[in-house]
Amino acid sequence: MPAKQQVRVSQREGSLKLILVRHGETFWNEEKRVQGGDSDIELNDTGQRQAQRLAFFLKEEPIAAILSSPLRRARETAEAIAGYHHLPVQIDPRLRELKVGQLEGLLLSDCGTTFSHYLMQWWQGSEAARLPQGESLVELQQRVWSVVRELLGRYKDETVVVVSHYFVTLVIILTALDLPLAQFIKFRVDPASISVLEFRDFGARLLTFNDTSY
Repeated sequence: MPAKQQVRVSQREGSLKLILVRHGETFWNEEKRVQGGDSDIELNDTGQRQAQRLAFFLKEEPIAAILSSPLRRARETAEAIAGYHHLPVQIDPRLRELKVGQLEGLLLSDCGTTFSHYLMQWWQGSEAARLPQGESLVELQQRVWSVVRELLGRYKDETVVVVSHYFVTLVIILTALDLPLAQFIKFRVDPASISVLEFRDFGARLLTFNDTSY
């Protein structure tokens, strides 16, 4: 896929409500370390409390399915949500966080600037540029959007929860709204936050973004 090409959202009959959840806080979040797709870090005490509060907040939602990244921080968050709905957590490896390669585990302070600006140094002018021993935004988009495409074909007039990570959530939102991937730098997704996309026959719209008000 060319670097500037965006995956388009096809028109559809009916609607899908997609609740995007970023996992709760981890020890590496607390230490401000780069936490990519190769780090299987568990939730810390704060993250566990966040997951429980988030799950209680969503307990009245008529959820048809819950999908999760295979990484422990996402699984633990998804399992808390599933506890109120008697649903299995469907693990999908395509929802893993961006592979950040040599940046994995680094303190954010060692990047010399904000992590997002540090990444933009690698991706300046080309969303297809790979991080050292990592992957590009375009590669991430290709694998995570294949999940969304399948959900659009499978669920009609239903609500689905996807529990994943910072860059996975942003790439899904940017793709759904036909925004350039490089615009990720203008957004922030907090731990245990909720963002909601609605897909209807006219396309997608963002109903909620980065909500931690619960």
